Amino acid sequence: MNTEFIIRKLTSRKLWVAISEFISMLIIALGYAENTATQVAALIMAGAGAIAYIVGEGLADAAHTGPVAIPEPVPDPEPVTDTVVEGFCA
Repeated sequence: MNTEFIIRKLTSRKLWVAISEFISMLIIALGYAENTATQVAALIMAGAGAIAYIVGEGLADAAHTGPVAIPEPVPDPEPVTDTVVEGFCA
């Protein structure tokens, strides 16, 4: 197993859904309430989302090799002036 394979697996939503499902079913099997299992599953999925984002941003930052391009400023649009349309005043 190489690092790329492990990173791909850790950012997989299917893996985190499977882990969440296993742990929530284990909690129910141990006699805890369904609400507890639901809350734990929600925490696992929230953590998985954060992990995927952090790893993804780290990979994007590591792949960036060139200088940062600063966009040219966009000129302000023409100011809106009062116009009269038949029957209406702006």
